[in-house]
Amino acid sequence: MNNLSIHFKLLFLIFFLTLFVSCTNKDDYKLSSDEITFEVNDRLFTRINSADKSLEIGKSFEPSEFIIIGQDTLKEFHLISSEKINNEDLTKLVVTGELKNEKYNILKSAVFTFNKSFPKLISVKVNYKNNGNSDLKISEWVNNAYTFSVSDSSEIVWSFQGASYPERPDWVLKVPNNFHQENFMGMNASDYGGGTPVVDIWNKNIGIGIGLLELVPKLVSLPVSRDNNIVKVNVNDKKEILLKPNESFVTFETFISMHKKDYFETLSNYSSLLQKRGLKFKEIDDAAYEPIWCAWGYERNFKVQDVLNTLPKVKELGLKWAVLDDGWQTSEGDWYLNPKKFPNGDSDMINFVDRIHQQGLKAKLWWAPLAVDPETDLFKNQKDLLLVNKEGNYQDITWWDSYYLCPAYQGTIDYTNNLVKKFISDWGYDGLKIDGQHLNAAPPCYNPLHNHKYPEESVEAMPKFYDEIYKTVININKQAVVEICPCGDSYSFFMLPNINQTVSSDPISSWQIRTKGKSIKAMMGARAPYYGDHVELSSTREDFASTVGIGGVVGTKFTYPVGIYINTESGDVSLTPEREKKWKKWISIYNTNMLSKGDYIGNLYDIGFDRPETHVVQKDDTMFYSFYADTFNGKIELRGLDRSKEYLVYDYVNNNEMGEIKGNDPHFNTEFNDYLLVKVTPIN
Repeated sequence: MNNLSIHFKLLFLIFFLTLFVSCTNKDDYKLSSDEITFEVNDRLFTRINSADKSLEIGKSFEPSEFIIIGQDTLKEFHLISSEKINNEDLTKLVVTGELKNEKYNILKSAVFTFNKSFPKLISVKVNYKNNGNSDLKISEWVNNAYTFSVSDSSEIVWSFQGASYPERPDWVLKVPNNFHQENFMGMNASDYGGGTPVVDIWNKNIGIGIGLLELVPKLVSLPVSRDNNIVKVNVNDKKEILLKPNESFVTFETFISMHKKDYFETLSNYSSLLQKRGLKFKEIDDAAYEPIWCAWGYERNFKVQDVLNTLPKVKELGLKWAVLDDGWQTSEGDWYLNPKKFPNGDSDMINFVDRIHQQGLKAKLWWAPLAVDPETDLFKNQKDLLLVNKEGNYQDITWWDSYYLCPAYQGTIDYTNNLVKKFISDWGYDGLKIDGQHLNAAPPCYNPLHNHKYPEESVEAMPKFYDEIYKTVININKQAVVEICPCGDSYSFFMLPNINQTVSSDPISSWQIRTKGKSIKAMMGARAPYYGDHVELSSTREDFASTVGIGGVVGTKFTYPVGIYINTESGDVSLTPEREKKWKKWISIYNTNMLSKGDYIGNLYDIGFDRPETHVVQKDDTMFYSFYADTFNGKIELRGLDRSKEYLVYDYVNNNEMGEIKGNDPHFNTEFNDYLLVKVTPIN
């Protein structure tokens, strides 16, 4: 046989084997459900689309998982094996490929998992092994790198982005051209950081969500960028990894999901999957839904008697909680009672709480743990509690002009729990308002006295720190409320299982009040107690409708009588006769309907594209619809009704019957400014 013939046969054999791997066994490296199809090709690139191909994220395969070494981005690995593993609930696709050349010899094994309970979501974990003879210094790994293409640069794309920044941006926002947000889950300022490790992007037709599936915080980034008609997302970790020959490392577990409408389904599935893996939310007592008055109207320089004198009006308006805010203490850290306000110490504070209880109100105390001011006794005498950053300095909490305590250090936990016992057991408070942007996350701790296994222990310890506080509180008072207000941060998801009341957390608009509420209810559940914060922080300073309509808990920080104090944050928040009339009306509406105890239904309307903006809460067989727009005049559709029934539509704010509709034709014409809240009840 001549050389040409041999060469031809070898080429034919290579072609045949390549064809065999890439074509004949396609089902061996595909995961599918009735909702999506997820595929891997012979270069270990992936593609996700709807099962019927009617909706496509991308027509081409993409290098979704890869590593970076120096200047080299290593994306392409030659497929050498694939295997499917099935059990009752899970199907795992394990694909292995290699990158072998004169510079690298790396084995990549990716495990893609489909869970039957989550038919639109694929999780991924990747193992990289150094099969070469030299050390490898990996500077970054990337998972779930996908391109979301739209028709042109003018097409609107919406997003949910879960990171925290000192500018306090919207969690739900449009993605304009030339946009980039890194969404780093660590510190994005000295005392701002953490968040929910999920991003979601969508247009009118389709959306994708990606995120982290670990049970504790990790220092990953989830960047979102847009250049004209191309939007890109991924999950990455830039921590340097040294791989010696024959050593391996495994990425964190991440996910890609696909959906229609807005981001609600992604957040809900993300939370449900982690709950299935062992994460548990706290039981909710009725007290977490009761409306709130906060003494922050008087700010830090409050007079105790002014607060006490306001309590009868608080009770008269139908509010149930009275919150003593910042200013009762001498400093952050020591938490001694301010002698100018409580000259007799503990006995004065106990008497103050008793006065609140005598009005039939519950008492909540403001507190900012993990902060210690310079020159305090704690700072002077217990420096071992402090968090030390990589530069060897105490980490600043800029807002408080103080330093961090380390949440992973047992001394910090013991000190904190002793304070909680004093607040709840000795002083008699019924709940805590835990406050401060620094409470959303902690930086890595390098304090040698703490003997951390690795610096990120402080990052990962935050959920346990809050769980310790919660358990201490509830062991004393089972009906207590533990609220954490991270002051404009995007809530760390890992905080949520360890509290029983969230808050819109210093919103800068009514849009933030509503979108934060939708996000919290996606993550914590349809009946999550979500406090809309002081109504004086809403866009008009009196927008109760945004909190009531989404099933939030109403609150206010009014001062009384008129002119007694001018609030530096919000101006004059005195309860004028005009305001009193409005406040009494809205608090009565809240107490009568208690939508906060209803089921928020977040997947009926797209918050980005449906107009007017619509939210729905269901209580038994009654549906409450809330519509928001500067002005609206047109036809409204009431989604989610039983097609076999007829309904009465009632404007419960203005006590106005708007007519009857049929479930199989749930439309009516209307016009309104700002909002329309309606109650839709079946006709017997």
